[in-house]
Amino acid sequence: MPRPARTLAAAAITGVLLAGMAVTPAAAAPIAIGGATVSHRTSIKESLRVDRVPTPEMNWAECDEGAECATVDLPLDYDDPKGPTTQVAVVRVKARDQKRRIGSLFINPGGPGVPASATVLAAPYFLSDVLLERFDIVGMDPRGVGASNPIRCFRSVEEQARAYEGLTVAFPYTRAEEKAYVASSVAVGRACSTTGRPISGAMSTAQVARDMDVLRRAVGDKKLTYLGYSYGSILGQYYANMFPDRVRAVAIDGVLDATAWVGGGKYGDVDQESRMRSAQGAYKALSEILKRCRTVGADLCPLAPGDPAAKFELAMQRLKAGPVVIDVPYLGPRPFTYTSFIGYVLRLLYYPWNDGDIMWLTAEVLRLTDPTASEADREQARAALGRWLAQARFDDIPYDNMQEAFLGVDCTDANHPKDIASWPARAARADKRDPYFGRLWTWTNALCARGSWTVRDEDRFTGPFDRRTANPVLVVGNYWDPATNFNLAVSTSKLLPNSRLLSSDSWGHTAYGTSACVTDAMDAYLLRLTLPRKGTVCKGDIQPFQEVPEFAATTRAEVPSSDMAAQRAPRPGAPKQLPPVMAPLPVATPAGR
Repeated sequence: MPRPARTLAAAAITGVLLAGMAVTPAAAAPIAIGGATVSHRTSIKESLRVDRVPTPEMNWAECDEGAECATVDLPLDYDDPKGPTTQVAVVRVKARDQKRRIGSLFINPGGPGVPASATVLAAPYFLSDVLLERFDIVGMDPRGVGASNPIRCFRSVEEQARAYEGLTVAFPYTRAEEKAYVASSVAVGRACSTTGRPISGAMSTAQVARDMDVLRRAVGDKKLTYLGYSYGSILGQYYANMFPDRVRAVAIDGVLDATAWVGGGKYGDVDQESRMRSAQGAYKALSEILKRCRTVGADLCPLAPGDPAAKFELAMQRLKAGPVVIDVPYLGPRPFTYTSFIGYVLRLLYYPWNDGDIMWLTAEVLRLTDPTASEADREQARAALGRWLAQARFDDIPYDNMQEAFLGVDCTDANHPKDIASWPARAARADKRDPYFGRLWTWTNALCARGSWTVRDEDRFTGPFDRRTANPVLVVGNYWDPATNFNLAVSTSKLLPNSRLLSSDSWGHTAYGTSACVTDAMDAYLLRLTLPRKGTVCKGDIQPFQEVPEFAATTRAEVPSSDMAAQRAPRPGAPKQLPPVMAPLPVATPAGR
């Protein structure tokens, strides 16, 4: 493939640096012109890394319903641009109005480990028409993920299955489960640190940000326009801080604080969940639904009248005492445990319309485990739960590397505690702090324990995350997000000097599409760089125990409906503006964001 020659400017920088010029603080300092602070500049070291890579030639080919696909070979190590490469897959849906096209809108759906290519193909179902008209929508599967050269930590499906044996629970609760989970975590960490190399040591978010800057050039954009959800907010923050003068627009929704994500420094030996408190967000959302249940009455919520929170806790105590066996259609008898129930509740909280499902599931568990109930009543509850579980199952994939893709980024990016033996105590403390969900979110990162996940990326980026960008960054957080705690959006906006926080009383994970106010504000920013008024708080259009607006109707193809939900307002058709699921489901629970 022919490659354009380097520009004279890039060659000049290369020559100076190779002569031994060090990166000085001034290289990263904001520029003052006429008393006004403009922006920080991309450091000379970072410029050297990406700008000496020739602009790739994008050989687009039609691949799916009008979309275009291409693959690009990019340096595995940007310090060695002529060395080994990794192939990155890119998908583009061209702007409907090419004459008024603004440029390319890069999208990352989160995870980490969720392919962006699939999200771009679904763009007509969740992005506004105004964005589809004016932007080419571009998705890059991050290195190691999806259609890009995938990380593969095991030589066979059988070898992977043996290593994963202890990870088949949503999260461990008993001592036996904890022992098995620790053993599998060590096995997976060691496999990814050996068999998974070299890609497992080159999947840091910094490398993906460098890839995105090269691809920005390849699609012809002078500056980057970016929309990132959930973990995609981390990628957006990395790009904004590594390449602050190359930002046209960066909108991040469902925000994680990059400093808390990385850890180290002031955090010391604190695990990632304790830094980010995802469980706190999930518990707040569940508690608020239970609170509102009490006020709406039994017609809308089966846990009313009385104290719904106490009834939920009673159901959990009964499941903790021992699992119940459910006959699942097509699958046969299956144990229904406390940990699986909490895993399902968290999945349901990711969507703004599942309050009824959560309350219904809890009521059915109470009916099934009630020692005073008749056998006929318990059998009815058992059958209803079985029908629900039959819809909730996920198809098996021969070799699913989504868990490994998640780990390849998180374990390489962040500072995780070294001793995996400390995880049971950490998880127990987290559950006291944030009931039900503390253990779940804490165990998510056990496979990253530094004692077993030993591969490193010497070129990972650890901050600072307070650079002033050429254009403002829009930070969007919703109050009831179960994965990306609203507090993280607040702290991120305070850290980025040229940013604006948009808050929303929305439900589910991320806010775009669940609130017309949020959607309009984000569209205006991406199109015209118009920021919402400072202090703006939007209202989520989908609220618990209220009729779902017609625009947000869904077939619920991804999250199954319950018997109770079927009695509520009809929800025909697929949504036009609901964000994609931002968390991978690698084992039995959302292990990402």
